[in-house]
Amino acid sequence: MSRFLQIHPEDNVVVCLEELKKGEKITLGDGKEITANEDIPAGHKIAIKDISKDSNIIKYGYAIGHALEDITEGRWVHTHDIKTNLEGILSYKYEPNTDDIGKKKSQMGTRKGTFKGFVRKNKKVGIRNEVWIIPTVGCVNNIARALAKEANKFVKGSVDEVVAFTHNYGCSQTGDDQEHTRTILSDLINHPNAGAVLVLGLGCENSNIDVLMPYIGEYDPDRVKFLVCQKSDDEMADGTALLKELIDAAAGDEREDVDLSKLVIGLKCGGSDGFSGITANPLVGRISDRIIEYGGTSILTEVPEMFGAETILMNRCKDEATFNDTVNMINDFKDYFTKQGEPIYENPSPGNKAGGITTLEDKSLGCTQKSGDYPVMNVMEYGQRTDTTGLNLLCAPGNDLCAATALASAGAQIVLFTTGRGTPFACPVPTMKIASNNTIAKKKGNWIDFSAGQILEGRTFDELTDELFDKIVRTASGEKLKSEIAGFHDMAIWKRGVTL
Repeated sequence: MSRFLQIHPEDNVVVCLEELKKGEKITLGDGKEITANEDIPAGHKIAIKDISKDSNIIKYGYAIGHALEDITEGRWVHTHDIKTNLEGILSYKYEPNTDDIGKKKSQMGTRKGTFKGFVRKNKKVGIRNEVWIIPTVGCVNNIARALAKEANKFVKGSVDEVVAFTHNYGCSQTGDDQEHTRTILSDLINHPNAGAVLVLGLGCENSNIDVLMPYIGEYDPDRVKFLVCQKSDDEMADGTALLKELIDAAAGDEREDVDLSKLVIGLKCGGSDGFSGITANPLVGRISDRIIEYGGTSILTEVPEMFGAETILMNRCKDEATFNDTVNMINDFKDYFTKQGEPIYENPSPGNKAGGITTLEDKSLGCTQKSGDYPVMNVMEYGQRTDTTGLNLLCAPGNDLCAATALASAGAQIVLFTTGRGTPFACPVPTMKIASNNTIAKKKGNWIDFSAGQILEGRTFDELTDELFDKIVRTASGEKLKSEIAGFHDMAIWKRGVTL
């Protein structure tokens, strides 16, 4: 195995695949020998030529910032000697490769295949048959948890389990903040992974069940039931009775062959490291491309982690209208930061930096590789459900729980979550953890479902794309992920407004 990786021929840094000690040497492809001037951790960068002060540091073939001082060949390049080039709200120009976009669009939906899913009455397809309890307000969270614990005693047939998705909102919110809560809740109530849903209200909250009904829209009364706790003499008895009815209604559902074009995957990363952008994220990008070739849909979010790589996505937009939507999404998010008096580029996180990511450009150029190579077909607002096949961009923050919940709300039946540091969380839909390195995959085998770190040990992207895609199809057909086996289910709503 090589000890380093030069991602692009124009890069003036390479990534160390293992720790380099001071005085150790690496040999570049052109035969040039580089001596490490200091100890350099695995996943971090070493300069392969002298870089003068204020000159750009190049990785992935793009600038990831500029040198704060003269950097000599063989030196460790990280937060102590790089500063971001990013600024505030920008103007952009649409510069697409129209031939490439046209070629890619012609390849969408050309593959054929199936998985075994649950076809709902509205023709939406789920990959799980769970019974969900959706509280309208945080005040009934404990009741929701207690009901789920009690109702799981009665699970039968094809029902996987009863899950309570608790949250802190639904009241004391104003304006768009309250609207977003209602939209997310209604999206989850309508999610096809839920074979049945109990909507649990308190009664006096802003987003009470009566208010929520127009957001929910048409529903099957055998599969969606409602309970207002303040109107019930015994909410535990009434709730348990309703959940028994819902379990009975869903227990007879059966998996059937479904075209892979019905699969919607969410793309997310968290706890990234210096390997994320060279193993796990580009592997997931190939999976996104593969899903699209089957006629399916992928959704990329984490808008702040597009900053610095946004022009790559913009120039892949299918047309100028989609480009303008992407520009608005990026600049509106920057405006959101500035209105809160916060710096736009407060990123990467301490864990990212420890893993070898230096600037937001560095992080974003790795992060956006999850989107693959296909054109951007659609841009969605937070809480919007996708109705467009192909690659979608979704407005949501980088926070893992908020972004993953937004992906589920947008219609993803499964989230592919890449990580270099590891995380146990799961969102409302199956959350597949894909490690960027074998070290974390082995250490946290109870969290990690698949290791892209095998690429660092000589496996090819083609091999791992086939293996990971097969695992995704098996997961969609019922195979449980590590977080599901552990019983982890999380949900988080993006809080943006005033709390009364």
